[in-house]
Order: sequence, then structure tokens, then C-alpha cells
Amino acid sequence: MKILVAEKINQRGIDVLNGSGLEIVYDKEISREKLLSIIGEFDGLIVRSQPIVDKQLLEAATRLKVVGRAGNGVDNIDMEAATDRGIIVVNTPDSNSVSACELTIGLLISVCRNIPQANNSIKSGEWGRSRFQGHELSGKTLGIIGLGRIGNLVAKRMRAFDMDIIAYDPYITDERFRQANVRKAVSLEELLREVDYLTIHTPKTPETIGMVGAEQFAMMKDGVRVVNCARGGLYDEAALADALRSGKVAAAACDVLAKEPCLDSPLYELDNFIVTPHIGATTDEAQENVGITVADEVVNALKGEIVANAVNLPILKAEDVNVIKPYLRLGELLGKLYHQLQKKPIERVTVEYCGTVGELDTDVITRAVLRGLFEPILKEQINYVNARRVAEGRGVKVIESKEKPSGHFPSLVRVRVSAGERIYQYCGTIFGNDDPRIVEIDGFRFDFRPEPYMLVVENADRPGMIGRIGMVLGEQNINISAMQVCPSKRDDKLAMMTIGVSQKPTDEQMKAIESVSDIYKVRLVEF
Repeated sequence: MKILVAEKINQRGIDVLNGSGLEIVYDKEISREKLLSIIGEFDGLIVRSQPIVDKQLLEAATRLKVVGRAGNGVDNIDMEAATDRGIIVVNTPDSNSVSACELTIGLLISVCRNIPQANNSIKSGEWGRSRFQGHELSGKTLGIIGLGRIGNLVAKRMRAFDMDIIAYDPYITDERFRQANVRKAVSLEELLREVDYLTIHTPKTPETIGMVGAEQFAMMKDGVRVVNCARGGLYDEAALADALRSGKVAAAACDVLAKEPCLDSPLYELDNFIVTPHIGATTDEAQENVGITVADEVVNALKGEIVANAVNLPILKAEDVNVIKPYLRLGELLGKLYHQLQKKPIERVTVEYCGTVGELDTDVITRAVLRGLFEPILKEQINYVNARRVAEGRGVKVIESKEKPSGHFPSLVRVRVSAGERIYQYCGTIFGNDDPRIVEIDGFRFDFRPEPYMLVVENADRPGMIGRIGMVLGEQNINISAMQVCPSKRDDKLAMMTIGVSQKPTDEQMKAIESVSDIYKVRLVEF
């Protein structure tokens, strides 16, 4: 078998490949035309971010069994086309965690001791200490937004600086906070009002983009210091610049920016702003880890061994994909409902298979449920293979069971999410061969085909509600593609609507919908 390495990776990774007994071709500057012309000869392909592994390339790759992405994301790979052809896609999500953590700490020290500014001053021919008066980290409060893998590493190390650590992560259970020995902020506002230093470690999602802006800076103490080594755009950069100018934020340091590469920004004009060119993973060790990991994963996939970082369907044979694929889609759809409708940390997930679906490989469907469940908050960090491990790492117990056919449906998937004292239930089935339908949302019975954008509305069960909502959507120039209404069986004064809409409503449009009288709650669900 042959592996093509189509982009530069660390030499240790090349050494692993050369020692695998497989034939290796290394062309780190290959053109698109050449890649298309020779890809049919290869069983494995390794890329970073430049070669676009799209449907055209995959169709030409008649022997291809695995694509390795030397990095975290897989934006340059057509995942659906790869899955349809039974091609495994692997990446290296954990290889740069320590490097990103250590850069965060380096920037925290830099913003409190003015290290870059003092260095630049001396090299420009000056010698003076008074304007580089610093502050100690010891005894101060460090706030961490996002207590995932990297946030946890930062917390562990900064305790050695005698800092008081407080974190905000609404998707992490109390038990995980106790294990990390970190105080839990029940709201972002609580954390922001208390911190002397702030660092952010969340994925980039619609919920986190711009999550710290002018309103949030106003909540903080005067003279707070902030750092971002996660994703560009999590801080509102215009608001950050204003806060730095006013002194509300004494100093800031960012390794990531909303648009990259970025050679011109109002932030660059400020002496109290430190910036690095997205070097969180740029260490010898991280790049070595990435190279070795992607090489190991690709070789293991070709030899039929366990592939820990596969992001699609490594545990299915190509001929089984079409049979189970509709239920994988259904599982992800059911999983995606919870975090878009509720915010409580999850303690347990129970997936029940009723009827004929229980005859399939339900383990991979459960993984699809977990992938959908965590995808809104973790994005590319969750995949079919690591889904159970991610759940376990977040203190979430996963239970799977099989039952006889339920009610009117010969095949039904029921997902129960336990959070605190409540259990939230979501059910779905497949119509025909490949038509997924949601048939229950937490006790409300429906029969709808999930659409890209849907509103889930809880409202008073009284005449005229459909007309009111339809009118405000019309006023907002939002077209309705489908609508269903279900009264509550528990409360005769409550009803729920599911509304398919033609576009993603803006924040202003959502506020307009929420302002309709007798509407209690509106949530946007993206499928």
C-alpha cells in the first residue's frame, strides 16, 4: 500500500511512515493538477490545510482508504463524500494542548510584567524602569472561561502561582469542577465581576463569538488583564481596543484574531496590547506530536487496527454505511436538540432503541447521538470515535438499552438527558428508507422533518397564537416553511410550536419574536 504526504509534516512523522513497511511518497508542494492525476495510486493521504480534499479528488482516489489531517479541524475535507465512500478521516486534536496552555501562561506573565514592552524599550536605545511597573500573579483571581482540556491544564499550573481560580463553563458538571479543584461561577457575569486576570478556552461557536464585548468589559474590575489563545473573535476586538484605551483593561494579549493573517488593526497601535501570530501550536514538541500522531493513525487505519482520532465512521464497513446512515443522521439530530433548548450540565444520557433499529449496530448510533449532543458546544473536537470518551471525561454516564416496538412506530430512537432533577426526552424515527423525523420534544408530540433553521416556541395555549407569531415573522420578512403545534399533556395552559424558517433570524429578529404577548420562550435550533 502507498501513502502520499501532500504537505510538510515533522520529520519524526516521516520517520514513523518510513518505518511502517508501506511505500511513502513525500511531495510537500504538490499542485492540484498533479494531485488529481496521481491520487488514484494511493491508499492513504496526509494533508494539513492547503490541499482541498473535495468530492472531485475523492472520486479520483479509487484506492483511498484513509485521509489524515495533521491538525485539529477538518474544514478542507469533504466529510460526507469521504464517509459515503467508506474513507476514514483522522485528525490530531490533542497534540498541541500543552503548547497552547504554556503560551497562555507566558502571555499571562507578559501582561502583568510588561516583558515585551521592556524588551523593545531597551533595544530601541532607552533604559528606564518606572513605566514598566508590574503586578504579581500571586494572590490574584484568575478567571477561566471554558474548563475543557486546555482550560483544565491552565488551572492546574496556575495554582502553583498561588492564584485563586474561578471558571465558568455551563456544560461541565459540578463534579468535574470539584475534580479540577476550581471554583464554579454560576454565570459569566459572576466570573467577570470577580477576576483580576481572564483567559478564555472555548471552541468558536455561534454562542461564543463575541461573548466578551463592551457590556462584559463594563462588568469587570478596573485594570483587569485579559488573554486569548483559543480562537479569534471570542473577544469583540473593537470593544477590547476601547477598553484598553480607557484603562478599563490594563493590558491584553492575543495569539488569535478574528481575521488572520492580520497585518493592520487598531489594537496594534496600543502599547498595552501584546500580539503573537497564532503560535499556540508552534513548538517543536507540538509539531512533533502532530506528525507522529497523524502518521500512526494513517498507518493503523491501513493495517486495520484501532484508530483513536477518526472523525467519521471508522468502525463501519463501507458496505454497511448506506444501511445505518439514516439512523446516524437521526441520532445526531436528536442529540443536537438538548444544548440548543437547555443549558443545564448533563449527568446522564440514556439512549433507548425500540423495534427494528435495535437489530443494527446501535453502538455507533449512540456515538452519533453523543456527537450531536456535544457538537454545538465543542464543534470539531467531537467525533464518532472519541464521543464516549468525551462524555466520560465530562462526567456524563451513557446508558444504552433495547426494547420492543413502541406505539405506532416499528422503529424508534428515544434519547433521555438527565440534568439535575429533570429528565428531558427526545424521540425520532425513520420514514421510508432515509427520511428522519422528530416525533417528540420533552413530552410534546410532533411529526416534523428537521430543517436547517427551526424555532421551538413555548407559548400560552389559547386562540390566535399561530396568527400572532405568523404576523411577526412576516413583519420580520422571515418565511415559514413548516409549522406544527402541540398542547401540553401536563399543563392545559401550555403549548409548543415547531416552526421551520427560511433563514437564520438575527438577534434583533429573535427579540421581536420573543416580544409577542403570551410567548414564554423561543429557541433557535440549527440542524
